[in-house]
Parts: sequence; structure tokens; C-alpha cells
Amino acid sequence: MAVAVVEAYARLARRVLAGPARLGRTRLVAVDGPSGAGKSVFAARLADALAALPGGGPPAVVHTDDLLDGWDDQLTFWPRLEESVLGPLRAGRPGAYRRYSWVRRAFLPRPVPVPVVPVLLVEGVSAARAAAAADLTLAVFVTAPAPLRLARALERDGPAILPELRRWHLGERAHFAADGTEARADLVVDGAPGLPHDVDRYYVRRR
Repeated sequence: MAVAVVEAYARLARRVLAGPARLGRTRLVAVDGPSGAGKSVFAARLADALAALPGGGPPAVVHTDDLLDGWDDQLTFWPRLEESVLGPLRAGRPGAYRRYSWVRRAFLPRPVPVPVVPVLLVEGVSAARAAAAADLTLAVFVTAPAPLRLARALERDGPAILPELRRWHLGERAHFAADGTEARADLVVDGAPGLPHDVDRYYVRRR
């Protein structure tokens, strides 16, 4: 039987800041998990907790969906992230990337800066892949039941994406199985917890 524990985002933020900086002077936190699990919500709340800490300051946040060159770039975007963000930060320099517009189906011309900050949150499917392990201060895997994840995605983006979404789900399942992401994660978060709690201040950890 799985055991769930309610923990504070503020406590996790302190844990991150106390951890080693492995990406140059930056602590890299990857928030991974399947689509619709609640990764972006978790990342936003952790970012707020980090910003509220004395001496912490707001972290940089990169969503991998902003780096994808459309649906077919589900896992192959990584060299783009490495070249534009991770590589420069590892060398102590600021990075920058161009955000993909899912409406225009093209990358926008204006670069999005990523400064050298104490913490960088990278959120999205495959963010905590094995290739990133040496740079990570913390790997988080957010999970939720498949029917709920599908319903969330359709509510957010509409039923027209269903064919692409089904293909996406197959791809992410294959990736997670081959990569062993959840088993390697430092923290597994329940993205659909039944335990009552203040969702803005606390999350539910599985163990």
C-alpha cells in the first residue's frame, strides 16, 4: 500500500537552496512527469516558495513545451535546451531561448532571457531524463491517474488535439519506461491527492 505524506513547499524550497549547485552556480530542479499530471502547477508553487525565502529571490523557470518544434519534437528538443540554456549556465553565463508559438507553429523571434540565478526550474516531459542527472540538484516526478490526466489536457486544449495527444501519451510512456525516471526521482508527487490540505502551501509526496 502506497503511503502519502503532506509536505510544505517552503520546506522543499529550503532543501533546494541548501543543496549543491551542479549547473555552474545554479541549482537545477527538474519537474517531470506525464502530461496533465500537474507539473506546471507544482513548479509554479515551488517557484513562489523559493521567491519568498530570505535571500532566495525568484528562480528562473523554463517550460519544455516552449522549446518544442511542434508535436513531433516531444523528446528531441534536448539539444536546443542544452545549447541555449544549460550550457551557458554551466559556464556561468546567462542563457536565452526562443519560445515556440503553438498558434503560429513557429519559434518567435524575440529571445527569452535566462539569467544566472541560484535556482532554475525546468518543467516538462523528460526534464529529469538520465542525461540531466549530473546537473540536477533535485529531480521531481509528478504523477496522476491516466483518465484524469487525459481529461485535464482536453479541458485545457480542447478535443481537437486528441489524436496528437494519444500519440504523445504513447511516446511519454515509452520514454519513462526506458529512462526509469520515476525510480530515479528524488521526490514523487501525487498530482491528484485525496488528502485534504492547503494546495497553495503544501503538496502530497508518495513514498
